[in-house]
Amino acid sequence: MTAKRKQGMTVAQLDALCGNWPGVTRDVKWGSNLVFSVGEKMFVVTPEDGGEGGRLSFKVEDDRFLELTDQPGIIPAPYLARARWVLIAEPQRFDTAELASFIRDSYVLVRAKLTKKLQASLGELPVEPRSKP
Repeated sequence: MTAKRKQGMTVAQLDALCGNWPGVTRDVKWGSNLVFSVGEKMFVVTPEDGGEGGRLSFKVEDDRFLELTDQPGIIPAPYLARARWVLIAEPQRFDTAELASFIRDSYVLVRAKLTKKLQASLGELPVEPRSKP
């Protein structure tokens, strides 16, 4: 019997995933968007109440931006596309593990742009999320 894979990501799952990563802060911006940041730089945004389908926006590598935005359900993030952010309008269409990997990659990308001194003060990077069989 094959176990059903988990799909999507709730606000609680997002908080459990990255809320304790080194240097991560969370706050609400633009009225109702929950923003996770490292070194005061955003790396993932979602509606605070899980509304709008629980959409997720996050930074991706420059060379993956076009590849990802060619996939159904992923578009350039409004206002942030020039910084290579994508928006997943329906996260429930994606594996939770895949979304976790995207979010960790976003954290790593944003953290890499911080000063070397700040990066060193944050300690080790979070471990890559593993998907369960």
